[in-house]
Formats: sequence, structure tokens, C-alpha cells
Amino acid sequence: MNSNSRYLKKRFVNFLRIARSAARKFKSTEHTFIVFIAIIIGLLGGFGAVGIYYGIEFFEDMFWGTSDLSVDFFTTIPWWLKILIPTVAGFIVGLIIHLVAREAKGHGVPEVMEAIALRGGVIRKRVAAAKLIASSLYIGGGGSVGREGPVIQIGSAIGSAMGQLFHVNAQRMKTFVACGAAAGIAAAFNAPIAGALFSLEIILGDFAVPKFSPIVIAAVTATVVSHTFLGDHTAFQIPKYELISAYELIPYAILGLFAGFVAWLFIKSLHNVEGFFDKFRYPIYLKTLVGGLIVGIIGCFIPHIYGVGYDTMDNALRGNLVGHTLLILVFAKIFATSISLGSGGSGGVFAPSLFMGTTAGGFFGVLVHSLFPEITATPGAYALVGMGAVVAATTHAPITAILIIFEMTNDYHIILPLMISVTIGVIFRGKLMRESIYTIKLVAKGIDIFRGQDANVLRAIKVRSVMDKEIELMPEHTPFRTIINRTLETPLQHFWVIDRGQQFIGAISLPGVRQILHEEEYLRDLVVAHDLVDVEVPVICADATLAEAMQIFGRYDVDLMPVVENSNSRKLIGQLRLRDVIEAYNNEIHRADVTSELAHSVKLLEQTKTVDFIDGYTLAEIKCPDGFVGKNLRILPFRQEYQTQVILIKRKNGIKEEEAIVPTPTEQLLAEDQLVLVGPEKKIDALKNL
Repeated sequence: MNSNSRYLKKRFVNFLRIARSAARKFKSTEHTFIVFIAIIIGLLGGFGAVGIYYGIEFFEDMFWGTSDLSVDFFTTIPWWLKILIPTVAGFIVGLIIHLVAREAKGHGVPEVMEAIALRGGVIRKRVAAAKLIASSLYIGGGGSVGREGPVIQIGSAIGSAMGQLFHVNAQRMKTFVACGAAAGIAAAFNAPIAGALFSLEIILGDFAVPKFSPIVIAAVTATVVSHTFLGDHTAFQIPKYELISAYELIPYAILGLFAGFVAWLFIKSLHNVEGFFDKFRYPIYLKTLVGGLIVGIIGCFIPHIYGVGYDTMDNALRGNLVGHTLLILVFAKIFATSISLGSGGSGGVFAPSLFMGTTAGGFFGVLVHSLFPEITATPGAYALVGMGAVVAATTHAPITAILIIFEMTNDYHIILPLMISVTIGVIFRGKLMRESIYTIKLVAKGIDIFRGQDANVLRAIKVRSVMDKEIELMPEHTPFRTIINRTLETPLQHFWVIDRGQQFIGAISLPGVRQILHEEEYLRDLVVAHDLVDVEVPVICADATLAEAMQIFGRYDVDLMPVVENSNSRKLIGQLRLRDVIEAYNNEIHRADVTSELAHSVKLLEQTKTVDFIDGYTLAEIKCPDGFVGKNLRILPFRQEYQTQVILIKRKNGIKEEEAIVPTPTEQLLAEDQLVLVGPEKKIDALKNL
């Protein structure tokens, strides 16, 4: 029996080695691997969208006794039930968030953006299940939120889980997360291209071509799943659109301004309500209970705000709602959604933005059509354009908004008025407030997505660390003959002129000298350097940043400038070239990428013990080999024989459970040490077997 156990164990170990080898070979074919995983993420993301759809129906049946909810239905049930159900739903959702995953709180997309910005796309696996249940329950119980945000977060969590399963590097991980987000949007709206563009525009903020292919594949795959289980139809019954007159583009432009204002009001309202609830140090389930109670009270008077609100949107698109009702619904939805999410509930802002846009556009359409019936379309057309304009202005995703509306209508006639309203709406909201509804939450945490990596890198480097200290100086009293000789002896185009106190005066340029070269015999005894100097030369201080330097380079259209000690002293200490700034930027970006990759890999290492690091290299955690115990790193053959580097030692001590030590060459290894190594995978496997 003992020998059989050893035999089975040996066979199992061999099987694992073969499986790992096959996985490595599969992963090494970059394109095939990413396409395959994109399809898997698309399938699972599509099922996530289907799951939340049926989950909402399940909880609607459980709470209300039917999934066919409408305004007429809510007028038939007791007032106390309309208050009780959202209150109970809010309390249960708060418990799920408190006990299972705090990331399930809120509308989901900022949490995904934060995971990409700070954690290399790593999202806890439990988030997908927690978000699906919490959002389905909250929407089913009457929470005034949407299902698209949760579907995005669920898809992103699935993409992250796939990346963690295959131990991928940070760049692949971010691509997989974006694949999941695209799958969610595509499945929710039956709009694969819009889903792909949303991921690139919002989640990644990067339209790089290599990332586009797998994201589109995931979006299309998710759409196929949605078609199969939910049917090949759009989220709304869209009426036929028509542009009555070219003059009608003027009202559409004004609609863009109105949409921008509505978006600004929604963002401000949600942000302020979140801040209000955050002031109270009560458990989240008590906050969501209060939020559900307030939503229930609003719903007693305006039942249109319950749930996603597709029924009301359909009526607005068909022109079945009167003007004052539409205007009331705009502000009621803003307040109800702000309370639902600001109190800590779980759901999205995409559908509420659609609701606000539809009702705002419908109201504007009723107004315009009553004034100019001969040259304007029906209110439903304005509701449709308003839908896209408010979504674009709220999320700062104009391309996604245009494509979603286009994919839902399949009518190219709508593109021109839609683009006008969307563009004006986004610009106007940007004038009122820089942040979108996704980024304002991150900015409140100190995470500024708008400040790109380029600007941050240039702001972090001082001119002093990049400037060239080997410079050619020319005293102001230098004779003209000497100036000519020096221009012939050196390839330099500029000479920096200084006074007797080493203070910078200006520059002499080679082209300037050439212009008067033919007059040398008349000027050689009369002219000195001070007479030829250009005093309008831009200068920069040594303690300025490279970001400031780039602004000066661009403003004056130069590629070289002198560096002075500080703003109070014109003492010349060096010169700065544009090419040196670019080289420093490239080096810093490379270093930051490697650091980010390492940080991401170390985070994954805690779960998997082995992670692909950079091409051909693996990051792994192994137990200190018995033969290495008691020896220091200087004499051990990690580098010479195994081409590996020990970057961290995890050691248990009597105070903490475990401490991390950055090793020195004289560090002695102990029997219980765990070594974090970087090196070729085969060499690390050899170390494991010692």
C-alpha cells in the first residue's frame, strides 16, 4: 500500500510537470493564448450578464410577487409595502457588502479603474459573486440603480480571475480586465463595438491596437451568449428616427447644453450624498437601510424611479409622457439614484444616466415641438438623442455613447444630431466640472486618472539631474577674432556669454556670427562678445522640473537652453538639451514599467508562488534549499550557476508572523526562510529540486 501511494504520488507529480510545461508552451504563443482567454472571458462575462438579468427577475418575483413591474403595478399595492421592500433590500445588500466584499458597494466602474491604476488589475475573486447577488437583489427590491455597472465589474473580476489563474504579467492582466468590462457592456446592450470602445475609452484610457483585438473578441463572444439566452433585441424599443430640417440642428445643440447641465447635477448630487453618508461611522448595512427607506418614500409618490426604469424610458421614447412629468422625473431620478448609491447600495449609474437623458431629452422635445412643429421631429427623437448626450457627459465617454445609440437604432441618420448634442454636452459639463462620474470618486481618494503617466514622470525629475555640466563659456569681453576662431574649431551652434561674476548674460549663435563675417576686417578691433549677445534667450533654473522645461522648449521652439543656479542668481551651471529630456523620460518610463510589473507579480506571488515576470523570466517563491542554510549570498551560486537573483527573503521571527528582508551579500540564510527569486524558469525549477 505504501509503495502504491509513492507510485501514485510520483505519477501525479509527473502529470503536474507535464501540464505546467504544456501551459508554458501555450502561453508562449502570445496571440493564440490571448485570443483563447478573450473567448473564455467573453463567454463567462456573457453568462454574468445573463445571470444578473435573471437574478433581477428572481428577486422581483420574491419581493413584489411578479417580475412584470410597471408604474401601473405600483399604483395597485399598499404604500407601506412600497417603503418596506426597498428598506429590507437595502439592509440585506448592506450585510452582503459588509460580510463578503466591500468592493461590491457603489457602481463598480471606479473600483475597476482603481484596481487597474493601483493593483495592476488584480480584483478579488469573490467580488464577481458578491456584486451579482447584491446588485440583483437591490434592483429587484426597487433600488434606483442600473445593471450595466455591476455587469462591467463582474466581467472585469472574471477577467482578473483568469489572469490570476494563468499567472500573467501586468499588461496581460489589464487587457483581460478590459476584456471582461467589454463583455459586460456588450452583453447588456447587444452592442459589441460599443462595449469594446467603452473598455478602451474608460477602463484603459488607451486605444492601442494590440489591445483592441482581444477586447473586440470578448465583446462579440459575450453578445453571442446574450443573444442565445436573452434574445436578439436591444434594451429598448427604439422608434424610427428622422431629421425634419437642417434648422433642427440648432435645437439639438441647445439640447447638448441641457444634457451637460443634467450630467453635472447628477455627478454633484451623487458625490455630495456619498460624502454625507461617509460622515457617519455606522455600519454600512444601517446606511443602506436608510437609503432604501428614503427611496421607498420617493417611490410612493413617483413610482417611476424604482429599479432600472426601462418601462419609463420606453414610454418617453414613444412620446407617451407629458412635458411636466418628464421634467419631474429627471430630478426625481437624480435624487433617488444619488440616495441609492450614496448610502452604499450596489448598482450602476449607466441606466440611470440613460433614464435622465431620455426624460430630459423628451421634455426638451415636447417644448421645442410645441414651439416649432413644422421643422422639428417628435419628442421621442429628442429623447433618443438626449439619452446619448447625458450618458456621454456623465461618463465622459462620447464615442461609447454615440456607438451604443447607433447600434441600438441601426440608423445612420441619427449620427449628425447625436454627435452635435454629445460633443456640446461633454464640453459644457467639462467646463462646469472636470471629473466624470467615474473619476470623481477616485479623485476624492487622491487617485487622479487625468494626470497621465507622461506628466507625472516629467514632474518627478529635476533639471539638475539631467543637465549637461560640461559647457563652453564665453566671457563678455571676448574679441571678435577669437569668436570667429572658436566657431571654426567647434561644432557648437551656441556660445553662452557670461560677465566677470560668472552671471549669464545671453547667447551668441553661429548663424548670427555668419551674417557679419564678411565685415570682419572692419569689426575685429571694435566688436566684443557683449556686442553680439542675444539677451532674449530662455533660461531655466536647476531645481525646475522637466515638465516646466518641456513647456519652455515648446513655447520658444528651441532644443537647447542654459541652466542657472536659481531664480535669484543668474550663475550659469549647465545646459539642457531636448534630447536629454526625452532620454530621461524614456528611461524613467521603462523603470516604472519594470517596477509596476514587479509589484504586480509580487502581489500575485502571494497566491500562486510562481508568476511570469518579464519575457523568459519567472518570479517565484521557494523554500531555502537545505544545502544553502547557514551560508551567505556572496558565496552561494545563485547568479553564477543558476542565473537567478534573490530579491527578497521572507523570514519568521519571534515578534511578527513574518517579515520581508531586502538581502545584502552578507545575509546568512536560515532553514525556515522563503526566498523570492527572479530568473529563468528552468533554473528556478532546478533550485526547487535541490
